[in-house]
Amino acid sequence: MQPGGIKTKALRILKQRKSKEKLKHEALPTTNLDESIVGWQSQDDPEMPFNFSQWHKWMWVGLLSTITLLTPFASSILSPAIGDLDKEFGNDNAMVGSFTVSIYLLGYVIGPIFIAPLSEIYGRKPVLSLANAFFCLWQIGCALAPNIETLIVCRFFSGFGGVACLTLGGSIIGDLFRPDQRGFAIGMWNIGPLLGPTIGPLLGGFLAESIGWRYDFWIVLVPATIVTVLIAFITQETSHKVLMHRKACRLQKELGRDDLKSCYDDSGNQSTTQILTTGLIRPLKMLFFSPIVFFLSLYISFMFGVVYLLYTTIPSVFEESYGLDVSQTGLVYLALGLGNILGWIVITFFSDKLVVKHAQANEGVFEPEMRLTISIYFGVFPPITLLWYGWSSFYHVKLASTIISLIPYGFGIMGLFLGITTYLVDSYPIYAASAIAANVILRSLVGALLPLAGPPMYASLGLGWGNTLLGLICIVMIPLPVLFYKFGARLRKAQRVQL
Repeated sequence: MQPGGIKTKALRILKQRKSKEKLKHEALPTTNLDESIVGWQSQDDPEMPFNFSQWHKWMWVGLLSTITLLTPFASSILSPAIGDLDKEFGNDNAMVGSFTVSIYLLGYVIGPIFIAPLSEIYGRKPVLSLANAFFCLWQIGCALAPNIETLIVCRFFSGFGGVACLTLGGSIIGDLFRPDQRGFAIGMWNIGPLLGPTIGPLLGGFLAESIGWRYDFWIVLVPATIVTVLIAFITQETSHKVLMHRKACRLQKELGRDDLKSCYDDSGNQSTTQILTTGLIRPLKMLFFSPIVFFLSLYISFMFGVVYLLYTTIPSVFEESYGLDVSQTGLVYLALGLGNILGWIVITFFSDKLVVKHAQANEGVFEPEMRLTISIYFGVFPPITLLWYGWSSFYHVKLASTIISLIPYGFGIMGLFLGITTYLVDSYPIYAASAIAANVILRSLVGALLPLAGPPMYASLGLGWGNTLLGLICIVMIPLPVLFYKFGARLRKAQRVQL
């Protein structure tokens, strides 16, 4: 090699090293009593959640992943047993039977409106613990329901409590992990909620045929209670804002200084009632006035709505067209689960690496939009499933082809969901709970209502054209991550809405 080539290579290596050195974390706000500001003691303050031990951080992730597997699991475990409970309760209205599944998601719509802002005011841990306990209690009500009306009411309230882990999980992980570690941590958390709805029908089908659908709820209750107790007793609060507010209140008393304020305090001179009111409307304000939150939530909402539509149509397609029994039909859901696992592997292990790479190329400066680069390509997979599955089931092609057609949807929705969820946390770190709550509200509303529109749509258009219509809508939405990758930073900086 020529001396000039060696010199060029050495300069390139030196430049890469400098680039890595420039990839530094944003400095934490520290205490300045002269300016009446209460902040962290130092950059290494052990009370700061970023500085919690790795064991404690990953214990939080493990518990969140477990409870967030159980609550979506509870949402779909009843799907294969709709026919059995219709017979037991003498129900001959197909829409009412489907409503026992979809009403759970209406609880998901209402719950985040209260859960997210309360967690930003009183802390993630107490709000999550109370909501989890509420979820567990209503499982008992579902298991003992004497009629279908009671079951529907109990399902709604169990969804109301069960949505807390979906609403707060991303914000808790955002509290614990810096951006260059956040994608992996959110991926580990989300393996639960995206596999739960797939495992639910599989187990639910076997239970319905063997010991009865009521055991669905007892099986959910036992592990959910254990995790609820563990979260309540062995974890620490993670909300930066709440921890600093507590510290400011403590120092006000110790030092006799009423002028001290938290470095995260943005309440002005609002009363407690005004702070609570502002917090309660924040998720809806973000949903309707932030283009980032609204359009990306709309994208994810439609994707999840179609998933729940598939959940409600798979039994009729595979039992009537292919002659499978209830337990065999439950196995079909594994195709979606396989797609979920493949998508999870890709995004969990490469998301943070791509973010670091883009930040290094940007002179070490991290921008939340860097998170969307990996999700852009996942949008092409859901339409593949809808076209393939729709026409395979319409023409009754081979069973294996129709089952395999579900895999791309599981793969695509995982990549979109993880990337967009992490992007919302990165974009609104202090109000991540409200941003995710807005996402969950819209997602759950569409997930609850779209399956109700499914039977009339398929009756009118058939499985082929009905799924083709859904696939075309998915295609129209594919450019959204690209648009926000290019223009998201401008939109965030131009936002004038007071949160």
